Amino acid sequence: MSSSMRDIDERTNLTNNNQFELLLFRLGEAEHSGQSELFGINVFKVREILVMPPVTTVVGADPSILGMADIRGQVIPVIDLPRLVGCKPRGGLGILLVTEYARSTQGFAVEAVEEIVRLEWNQVHSAEASVRTGHVTSIAKLDGGADGAEGADGNPEAARLVQVLDVEQILRDVLPTRQPDVDPGEVGPQLQLRPGAKVIAADDSALARGLIEQGLKALGAPVVMTKSGKEAWELLDRIAAEAASHGRPLQDEVALVLTDLEMPEMDGFTLTRKIKADSRLKSLPVVIHSSLSGEASEEHVRKVGADAYVAKFVAKELADTIRAVLTR
Repeated sequence: MSSSMRDIDERTNLTNNNQFELLLFRLGEAEHSGQSELFGINVFKVREILVMPPVTTVVGADPSILGMADIRGQVIPVIDLPRLVGCKPRGGLGILLVTEYARSTQGFAVEAVEEIVRLEWNQVHSAEASVRTGHVTSIAKLDGGADGAEGADGNPEAARLVQVLDVEQILRDVLPTRQPDVDPGEVGPQLQLRPGAKVIAADDSALARGLIEQGLKALGAPVVMTKSGKEAWELLDRIAAEAASHGRPLQDEVALVLTDLEMPEMDGFTLTRKIKADSRLKSLPVVIHSSLSGEASEEHVRKVGADAYVAKFVAKELADTIRAVLTR
């Protein structure tokens, strides 16, 4: 079996159960507390984990850019992740995470890598209501001690909390040209939706939600934004019930569902499967809009029944994809 097919099968096994794998790492001591906290990133975004290679400083770069590194013939920017989030490494920046994200490749310098853990998305909770930073999108709650282990005081060990970084926002802040704003002149003709119909969109990144809203506004499409697959599912369930009670076609209320993949509580794969398995909703077009690109992601999108996949974030490509799906 090829490596890409193994990736697809592995992801299928995880996403069929609303699961994913999180790479845990540390960035050093937080400035306000002096503690070394855990941070995380989805394993499928990580191409390589390397001992820190030589880095060439670039004159005039953002202070959070360490410089450029040559990784197997590809020159990529190296981002000083501790500096960006306000941490001070105790032992230096020893590890480079090479990631593929939103059509770009970059390196994140970190203090140390801990482990990879397998989680269910319902163990991940939105951080927007409690964390006043654009760099943390959600909080993952890990189990306490293994098999209910007890701490020194005889009580069950407390669950560990992991801050899951909003890489989209980080890249926007440090490398702004990677994610341009929406140009209404580039998205093409406006959508022709039924009067009152709207797009239901789900994304846990505040930055992504803003860009999606700009893009759909340029297309003349009303949109209701949600922050997770669970929130989108509950909204769709409610709309379907109300439409049925009033004898209205669901398509008079919802034109299309646009969903991210990585989201707290319920991921986009699970949301898509639930929509396509529900007799009331299965005719709704579903477009997956994700920074998780690559052959494995796109193949699994087809496996869960989505109508289309488009990588983040190019407004014209998103508009063309939505337009094509709605005219089928």
